[in-house]
Amino acid sequence: MKNDQVKTKPVAKVRLGNISAAIWQNDGENGPWFNVTFARTYKEGSEFRSAQSFGRSDLLALAKAADIAHTRIVELEGRRHQAA
Repeated sequence: MKNDQVKTKPVAKVRLGNISAAIWQNDGENGPWFNVTFARTYKEGSEFRSAQSFGRSDLLALAKAADIAHTRIVELEGRRHQAA
């Protein structure tokens, strides 16, 4: 990364066990919009790693994380409309 680049951070995070969702804000001409990335954390030896693939036992937590992320995005959009 160059010195003049700033590493962005998610505007919100959701964590359910080993499943996480990061909510990212993007700014455009028509205002901000949001994207979500999902990850599964696991331990390999003494190191923690993350993956973007999910097994059958991860799917309910993934769905719940997606549901909570959706609610947070609606809240973030609502705050933006109230401030306008």
